[in-house]
Amino acid sequence: MYTDIVINATPYENRIAVVERGNLLEFHLERPTEKGLVGNIYQGKVVRVLPGMQAAFIDIGLDRTGFLYVDDIDTSMSMSQLSQQEAGLSPVAKNGATNLAIEELVKEGQTILVQIAKEPIGSKGARLTCHITLPCRNLVFMPLTDHIGISRKIEDEDVREGLREKIEQLRPEGTGFIVRTVAENVTTAEIEADMEFLLLLWDDIRSHAQRATAPSLIYQDLDLVLRAVRDLFTDSVNELVVDSKSMHERLLNFVVTFAPKLKNRIVYYDSEVPIFDAYGIEVDVARAIDKKVWLRSGGYLIIETTEALTVVDVNTGRYVGKDDLNKTIFTTNMEAVEEIAYQLRLRNIGGIIIIDFIDMEIEQHREELYNAFQEAMRKDKNRVNILKVSEFGLVQMTRKRSSESLSQLMCEPCFYCGGDGIIKSRQTICYEIFRKIYRENRKGNGKRITLKVHPHIANTLSQDEAHHLRHLEKTTGKEITVSPAYDLHVQRYEVIWDK
Repeated sequence: MYTDIVINATPYENRIAVVERGNLLEFHLERPTEKGLVGNIYQGKVVRVLPGMQAAFIDIGLDRTGFLYVDDIDTSMSMSQLSQQEAGLSPVAKNGATNLAIEELVKEGQTILVQIAKEPIGSKGARLTCHITLPCRNLVFMPLTDHIGISRKIEDEDVREGLREKIEQLRPEGTGFIVRTVAENVTTAEIEADMEFLLLLWDDIRSHAQRATAPSLIYQDLDLVLRAVRDLFTDSVNELVVDSKSMHERLLNFVVTFAPKLKNRIVYYDSEVPIFDAYGIEVDVARAIDKKVWLRSGGYLIIETTEALTVVDVNTGRYVGKDDLNKTIFTTNMEAVEEIAYQLRLRNIGGIIIIDFIDMEIEQHREELYNAFQEAMRKDKNRVNILKVSEFGLVQMTRKRSSESLSQLMCEPCFYCGGDGIIKSRQTICYEIFRKIYRENRKGNGKRITLKVHPHIANTLSQDEAHHLRHLEKTTGKEITVSPAYDLHVQRYEVIWDK
C-alpha cells in the first residue's frame, strides 16, 4: 500500500502527516511548549490516598497531580520497596492482581516510581501506572512483568512461535517483552541489540531514581518526530519527506541505529511551495476540526465532542435516493461507516462515542451495518469496543484515549461564547499568519509587512512568539510591524505588504 510520512518541522511546532494513496490518514502535532508526556517516568510522591475510589493522587511536579488506580499497582512503588520486592521480601506480587486495597499498597508521603499512561486532558490530571514500559524499534520492555507478548498483527503461528522462543532464550529471568509488528522478519541479532539497549536504559533509570528526590523527572521519552519515525517508519512506507535540513540530518543519524536499510527513503523537501500545500494536507487538516463532514452522496456527519463523550450524527442531507426510503437510509449509513472510522482515527477521538445512525427498520440492514463498522475499525491501532446497533439506530463504542484529540490540540475554549464553543488557539492563528507570510513572500511583495490582528493575537505575537517573529523577519528579509485592531474577530487578520 502506497504510504508516505510527511513532516513539516519548524522552530515553533512539528507537524506529522501519514498519507495513504494521497489521503491524509493520521495527523500528529507537537509544540515545544506543549510536549507530550506519555511514556515519561517520574519519581513521584503520594499526596492523597482515596480508599473510596481505590486510587491515589501523586505529585510528579506538573501543574496537576496524577491519578493512580489500584489496578496499576501490582509492583513495589518506591525504589526501596523495589529492591525488597526483587529480593522476594515484598508482599506485593510481581504479576497479576494482588487483591490488596489501595491503602495497603501506598501511604501518603511515600516516594513512588510511576509512568504517564495518559496525557492530562481538560481538567483531569495525567493517568499514571507503575507497569513501566520502555519501547524500542522491535521490542517493548516491561522490566517488572514476567511476560512475553507477540503483536496480534503477526498472524503466522510459526513466526509467532519462533519469536517467542528467541525472546525466551535471550531475556533475563522475571522480565517481560512484547514483540512489535515491525519485528516480524528481523534477525536474532537485531532483537538482541534492542534488548541490550533496553536493559541498559532500565539500569540507568533505576540508578537515576535512587538518587533523585520526589517529585522529579527520571526519564523523558523521545519527541514526537523521533517517536513517529520509530513507530511508523516501516518497510511499507514509500518515503519519509521532511522540509527542514537540520531535522533531515537528525533523522538520518537516528534511523542508522535501528533501520539503516530505510535511510535512502528519507527525503529532504526543498521547494518554495510549503510541503503541506504540495501534498494537499493543509486543507485536510483545516477540515479535521470542522463539526460538519460531507459524504460523497450528499449526506453529512455532525461531530460534537464534550468532556464526557463524543456524539456523531448521521444525516441524509442532499441525498434523496430514488424510490426506496429504506435503501436511501441504508446507503447513507453504509457510506457513513467508512467516514466515521476515518474521522475517529484522524481526529484522535477517544473515550465514549455515541453514533446516531439514521433509523433502519430492517433487521438485516442493522446487522450488515454493524459488521461493516467493525471491519472498518479493524484498521485502527487504538483498542476499540463496539456494541450492537440498537433499535433506535444508536451504536455505543469506546476507543482508547491516551492523548488529546486534534481539536483539543489546535483549539481553545471561546471567550466570546463563555466556553460553549471553540476557536483556534492563539498559537495556531499566529502560526497560520507565519505560514501565510512564508507563502506570499516568494512573490517578492514589498520590504515591510504590517500585521493587522486582534489585540489578543498582537499580544501573543509581541510576547510569547516574539522570538519566532524575529526568526521570520530574518528568514524573509522583511520588517514586520504588529498593529492591534479592536474591531477584528480574534480569528481574523490582515497581512499588509508595504512597498
